[in-house]
Amino acid sequence: MSALRKTVLHNFKKLHRTRLRVFDGDERALIAARTKINEEFNKNKHVKDEDAIRAMIQFAEDVERELRCQVIQAREVKPGVFEAKITDDTLKIDNIPYNDSAIPDEAVPGQKPCCQDQVKNTQL
Repeated sequence: MSALRKTVLHNFKKLHRTRLRVFDGDERALIAARTKINEEFNKNKHVKDEDAIRAMIQFAEDVERELRCQVIQAREVKPGVFEAKITDDTLKIDNIPYNDSAIPDEAVPGQKPCCQDQVKNTQL
C-alpha cells in the first residue's frame, strides 16, 4: 500500500472518529456526517493525480480541524436555556464587552463618508 493511500485512509478514519466525538448523542447529525464523509471519499476515489490527492488530503485535514475546534452542539434543557457541549479542543476566544468610548472622536454619528463624494472631490 502506498504512503499516499495510507494517508487517505488515515484521514478517512480520523474524520469518522471526530464525527463520533463532535456529534455524540445526536443520531441525526451522526448519520448525516457519516453519509457526507462517505459520499465525498467515494466521489473522489477514482482520482489518480498525486497533486490533486494531496490537495484533497489537506482539505480533509482542514475539515477535521474545523469540526473538532469550531463546531459545538447545544441543546435546549428548558425553554430559553441551552446547554453547550464544549471540549478541550473547542476554540475559545475572549469576549470583549462593548465600550462606547472606543468610537473614534473624529467620527460623527450618522455622518459616514460617501464614496460618491470622494469621486466628486477627485474630479474637481
